[in-house]
Amino acid sequence: MKKFVTELRGKTAMTDEGMILGTIDNFVIDTDTGKIMHMLIIPAEDFDARGFKKDAQGRLIMPFQAMRSVRDVVVLTLKK
Repeated sequence: MKKFVTELRGKTAMTDEGMILGTIDNFVIDTDTGKIMHMLIIPAEDFDARGFKKDAQGRLIMPFQAMRSVRDVVVLTLKK
């Protein structure tokens, strides 16, 4: 699957169990390799973000490798 980052920005992110995480805001890229490392997600108002890694602006930091599918929403598989 090939997508432009601009196609993913603003999409809803949810877990493969159906929990809405929030909206994709940006990505973190390793400038040495060009590899996308993380997604930055603005948490949904009703999402309990305790226990999740966040940046200084309160966005969830999710590993890019967790992305499983992209359709109307982006589905992530989170490790438990």
